[in-house]
Amino acid sequence: MSGNFETYALVTGAASGMGRIYAERLAAKGYNLVIVDINARGLDETAAMVRNSVPSCKILPFVQDLSATDAADRIWNATEEAGCKVEVLVNNAGVMYCQGIAETSERMLNLIMMVHMVTPLMLCRKYVNGMKERGCGYILNISSLAAWMSWPGIGMYGNTKRFVRDYSRELRIECQKTGVSVTNAYFGAVDTPLIPLKDSLRKLARNLMVMITPEKAVDKALRATFRRRRGTMPGLLNKIFWPFIVILPDCLLGWIYRKVKHMLMKV
Repeated sequence: MSGNFETYALVTGAASGMGRIYAERLAAKGYNLVIVDINARGLDETAAMVRNSVPSCKILPFVQDLSATDAADRIWNATEEAGCKVEVLVNNAGVMYCQGIAETSERMLNLIMMVHMVTPLMLCRKYVNGMKERGCGYILNISSLAAWMSWPGIGMYGNTKRFVRDYSRELRIECQKTGVSVTNAYFGAVDTPLIPLKDSLRKLARNLMVMITPEKAVDKALRATFRRRRGTMPGLLNKIFWPFIVILPDCLLGWIYRKVKHMLMKV
């Protein structure tokens, strides 16, 4: 890792939650930051927190709707104009909802596909060549345990995360022997507002150790990234459940969905 104050880490979804933690951790490692989010106030708060702990860190906040078709172009142009050499790319921004495909608005379907699939892919495409030329780069893409789960109600979330899983593997293979690595984080449940759970269910998930803290998730993901690992799946229970998740029959999934869908819609 060549983290120093000549290189930048770019983090999407950096206005809150895990994105803010990624920004803080990467600044502590010696990277300047490009932080991207649609939430301008949240970006300012992230920047202030980072400057408070690492005063010498240069920060470029960039307000951008990642569901826009030209989002990657705008981010790329901003970093080029500022002369930022992006060595670390963290495609962290995410959207999650619990709803059947037929009940989901076209706007929401388009949004989740743009935020999870199109914009991260285009950001990889734009920054990977510069990383190759400099002989060093780290890409962290956030997939999910749901990439193996065709579960109704969160099906579109899982479908988009499956796309992330697959193109990340292809890009990783293409980047062999170039000094650039691509890592996937396959998180299960992480205790952030992204997961729309009632407080009682959230507390139960934490007690059962099904849900991990965002700090633990970020630390494990960054550790895997800088060790240039193919991927990481934090949580022992996730590793235990994974083989069973992939073999559940459609009829059982349908029965589960019919039993819980009304509860999901109210979450």
